[in-house]
Amino acid sequence: MGRALLRAFWGLLTLAIVGAVGCGWLYAQFTGPGPLAVSTAIVIPSGTGLEGIASALKRAGAIRRDFVFVIGARASRQARSLKAGEYLIPASASPRQVMEILSSGKTVVRRLTIPEGLTVAEVMSRLNLTEGLTGDGGRPEEGSLLPETYHFSYGDSRQELVERMQSSMAEAVGRLWGMRAPNLPFQTREEAVILASIVERETGVPQERGLVAGVFVNRLRRGMRLQSDPTVAYGIAPDGLDRPLTRADLKEPTPYNTYVIKGLPPAPIANPGIESIRAVMNPVQTDYLYFVADGTGGHAFARTLAEHNRNVRKWRKIRDAN
Repeated sequence: MGRALLRAFWGLLTLAIVGAVGCGWLYAQFTGPGPLAVSTAIVIPSGTGLEGIASALKRAGAIRRDFVFVIGARASRQARSLKAGEYLIPASASPRQVMEILSSGKTVVRRLTIPEGLTVAEVMSRLNLTEGLTGDGGRPEEGSLLPETYHFSYGDSRQELVERMQSSMAEAVGRLWGMRAPNLPFQTREEAVILASIVERETGVPQERGLVAGVFVNRLRRGMRLQSDPTVAYGIAPDGLDRPLTRADLKEPTPYNTYVIKGLPPAPIANPGIESIRAVMNPVQTDYLYFVADGTGGHAFARTLAEHNRNVRKWRKIRDAN
């Protein structure tokens, strides 16, 4: 009986020692440096369970042994706290650190910048080519998307991002509409966006936006046609004209040809940025009625047709010389 108790004692002691050594090894593996040599972005798909997460981390080289991660997460009571998404795992991060990152839900923040003056077709092309977004964003109305930098996470939908762009545009237009100058020659916010889109496409020089807006406002007040080349191009090819305008184009009877129609076209020709919208709401007070390219990237402005024609001749000499 004594020998049996002794054997049982030694057996239990051996198990205890083996268990302690095993726990110590697991703890060391769970808290020790991981195998990543450099910081790496890893995507955990939605709906992935603990074992699947561990397998994905192992395949990505973030951990050495998936079972260590599984045991550690369960022992830490974090198994159900791990969240799907894209995470940046630092170099040498331990499995425990990886677990804490996935539990935090602090996913990688991606950025998409939409420049001013793109058409809806151009914006949607960029959206469709942006990695990390899902689904289809549809075809929103021209001029409804505010150009700026948008942040998103892996797995966000394109439709959601489009809705954010539309919400940002509506908020910006509403805010600036409340600060507009009096007696402007347009009655609605929609008309303001139409004119802002023309200003946006007419000049790439920030300092000129207010002057260009002032010229168009003056022409509208006098009942003069806007005679804007970008509106002609849009009327011919809304998704983008891949050639220079011709004299015949200026006579093409489209609803957007402001050489033919009076007033504003029926809809925007692009998505204007904040500064072009602000310029239209508060245009520079000027006597200018005309402008033409000056060969430096900007424009030469004129009060009279005779002065404008001189500027046009100068521009044509510069153009022909180049």
